[in-house]
Amino acid sequence: MSVTEGYGDGGVWPGEWVTGRLGVRLTGEGTHRLLGLALRRNPKRAHLLVSAVLGKHVPQRPGAVLDAGGRLGRRVRALLGAAAADRAVVLGYAETATALGHSVADGLGGGSGRAAPYLHSTRRPVPGVPSVGGFEEEHSHATSHLLLPEDPALLAGDGPLVLADDEFSTGRTVRNTIAALHSRHPREHYVVVALVDMRAPADAVELEKFAARLGARVDVVALASGALQLPHDVLERGRSLVAAHTAERAPERPRSGAGPDVPRIDLGWPEGLPDGGRHGFLPVHRERLEAALPGMAERLLPRLRGARRVLVLGTEELMYAPLRLAHALERRLDGTAEVRFSTTTRSPVLPVDDPGYAIRTALRFPAHDAPADGPGERYAYNVAGGGFDAVVAVVDSAGDRPELHAPGGLLDQLGRCTERLALAVAPSYAPRVPAP
Repeated sequence: MSVTEGYGDGGVWPGEWVTGRLGVRLTGEGTHRLLGLALRRNPKRAHLLVSAVLGKHVPQRPGAVLDAGGRLGRRVRALLGAAAADRAVVLGYAETATALGHSVADGLGGGSGRAAPYLHSTRRPVPGVPSVGGFEEEHSHATSHLLLPEDPALLAGDGPLVLADDEFSTGRTVRNTIAALHSRHPREHYVVVALVDMRAPADAVELEKFAARLGARVDVVALASGALQLPHDVLERGRSLVAAHTAERAPERPRSGAGPDVPRIDLGWPEGLPDGGRHGFLPVHRERLEAALPGMAERLLPRLRGARRVLVLGTEELMYAPLRLAHALERRLDGTAEVRFSTTTRSPVLPVDDPGYAIRTALRFPAHDAPADGPGERYAYNVAGGGFDAVVAVVDSAGDRPELHAPGGLLDQLGRCTERLALAVAPSYAPRVPAP
C-alpha cells in the first residue's frame, strides 16, 4: 500500500473501484487530484469522499495538510479585504474539519503571523460549560454538534463568520449552523470554505434563497468544485457491497493478556494553553503554541532516531496540535525521515485492499474518551500496511483512559503495525467556568 501527496498523480486513481461497482461518477477539475472514494458503513449515505489533504483518513505530509487550509484562509482574506478579515471569526466542524478550520484561521491572518479567532463544534459535552448553540448533520452517523466557547462573546460580534468544512455537498449542515447562530447574533456576512464544493445547481440556488431570507450575504470558497452523479439505487448497491466484503474479511487474531507497555513522551505542553479549538483558540494561543513547538519536537527525537517513515497520529477532534507537532518534526528531521500525519475517526468505512480504493486498511478499537453517546468502535485508516517504522500517538488527557492501553485498544493495534510506538498526551483544556 502506498499513499501519494495527491490523488491522480500517476498510477491508479483511488476512486475507480467505487465508480465501477457503485455506478457513481465524480467530475470536476481538480477533484481526482484531491479526492478518492470509499464505501461508508452507514445506512444514510453509501459513499465517502476521501480527501488526500485533510489529514484524517489518508496519512499525508503535514506541510501539505497545513497548506490546503492556509490557502483557503488567504483566499477568504482576499475576498473580505484586510479590514473585514481582521474582524472575522472562524468556525470549524467536528470531527473531520477541526484542523482544517484552524489552518483557515491561520491563513486568514494574511501572513502576519496573527491568526483569526477560532472555535470548532464538538460532540464532547463538558460539565459546567453551557452550549451557545447546536445543530445537526443529517447524513452523519453521529449527528449532534455543540458549540462550547469559553467566552460566549466569541460568536457574538458583527464581523464576518467563516465556516470551514472539508466537503460542501448539499449545504444543509451549513444552513442549519447559520440559522442557529443568526437567530442569536445576526450578522451581515458569512463565508463557507471547503476543500471541495460538490453542490448540485439546485443546492446552490437553495443557499441563495436562504441568504435572501436572512438578509445576509453568504459566499463560498473552495479549492476545487465538481459533482458526484449517483444512481437511484445507490444506497441499496452500497449496502450489498459492504455486506459482501464484510463477510469476506478474515477474523482478527484473539487478544489476551495485558496491554502494551508504550513509552510516554512528556511534551512539555505550556500550562493553560488550549489543546485545540473546542472552547476557543485565540491569536495569543497560536503564538504560544508556535513558540513551544520546536521544544516539543526535540522531546520526541530520541524515540525516533533511525526511523525512516514516521506517522504522527492524532485522535478524533484532536487534530491541529498533533498536525503542528508533525510539521515541526518534518522541519526538524529535514528529509532524514519521511513524516506523515493522520487521525483516528468515528466514521465507519469499509476497507478494501485495492489500489483503486481510497481506504486500504482499517484498525478497529474501542473509544477511549468516555464519549457522551456511549461506548463505540473507532478507526484508524491506512495505517496498517503503511510502512511506518515509528508511530507517535497523540491524545488529550481525557482520552488517556484504560481503554487506550487495554488489549485490543488503540495502542495495542498500533503496536502490531510498527517497530516503535510512543504516546504523547496533551492536557485537555478546562475552561474557566464562572461560579453560579
